Parts: sequence; structure tokens; C-alpha cells
Amino acid sequence: MSDLIQQLQGYFISGGYVMPPLIIATLVLWWTLGYRMMALRRGSVRSTRVMVYRYMKGILPSNEGVLVRVLHKGMKLRAKALPDLRRYLDDAFAEEGREIKKYRVLITTIVLVAPLLGLLGTVSGMIETFDSLGDMSLFSQSGGIAGGISQALITTQMGLAVSIPGLIVNGILDKKQKQLEIEIAQLKDYLCSPIPGFETDRPAAV
Repeated sequence: MSDLIQQLQGYFISGGYVMPPLIIATLVLWWTLGYRMMALRRGSVRSTRVMVYRYMKGILPSNEGVLVRVLHKGMKLRAKALPDLRRYLDDAFAEEGREIKKYRVLITTIVLVAPLLGLLGTVSGMIETFDSLGDMSLFSQSGGIAGGISQALITTQMGLAVSIPGLIVNGILDKKQKQLEIEIAQLKDYLCSPIPGFETDRPAAV
């Protein structure tokens, strides 16, 4: 275990001044990705139409999720027979709309910036390498040629290691977000229309 810690410390030191912001970017990236994963939970495997029918029959969802919260809010508003239901639904669902988009811009920014930080470290390492060649100092306090090349390679590797997994996971989450937005729109349509089999419980005309 101590050998692993020493190797990680050596890796961190070899990367130079670019490594601390890359480490921070990694921690922030995966925390925000985890938050988005939790925020994008659907709450039910059933379609929105089936969820509405089951709710009308008194069968309430037992799990927590975006569509479940939206359904609860929508059905409460529908029961009030408001004159312009869709407008009220838009306002009521705005919170969930913001929640499923939360941290999306921050994640995209980190994914784009991480390789640039790695490139900055690469450039710094190559500058140190050429300075060492110019001074003919193969070994110096900062590492000389070996230290410069090491920094150049490590920071590039770290930048890509942060960016590529984040890009893939965020792409999956963006696809899930778009699907949820479509389903929320479908749920609005169902709530604003007469539900077959429940004609006595119609919303007001919109």
C-alpha cells in the first residue's frame, strides 16, 4: 500500500503545476456526474400513459424520480379543474426541468478544459526539455530533460484520462435528459386531455 502511495505521489509531482487543477477537475467532474445520475432517475419503468392510468386508479408509484414528482404535481393541478391547465403545468414542472439540466454546462466545461490543461503541461515540459538541451544540463534541480519529457507525457495522459470518460458518461446522461424532456411533454398532453375510461374526471378546456 505504501508503495502505491509513493508511486501516486511521484506521478503527481512529475506532472508539475498542472496536476493540482487536473485533480480538482477530476473530483468536481465525477461529483457532478454522480449528481446528474441521481437527478435523472426516472422513478418508474412504465410509460407515461400507463403511469397516468395507474394513478387515476389509485395505484401510486412507490419510487422517487423525475416523472413521479411531475405526475404528482400534475394530477393535483388537474383535480382543481383550472381554466388554463397547461400554463399551470408549465410553471409547476419548471423546477424539474431545471433540475435535470443542473451542472450540465459545468461538466461540459471541465471535459473541454481538461485536455487543454494537459496540453499546457505538455508545452511546459517541452520548454523545460529544450532549455535543458540549450544549457546542456541533462540533470537539474527541476529534472532536466528527463523531468521535462516526464511532465509533458504525464499531463497529456492525465488530461485525456479526465476528459474521455467524462465525455462518454455525460453523453449518456444528455441522451437520458432529452428522453425525460420528451416524456414530461407527453405527460402534459395526457393531463390536458380527457382520459378514456375517466370521462367524469375531465380537466377544464384549454
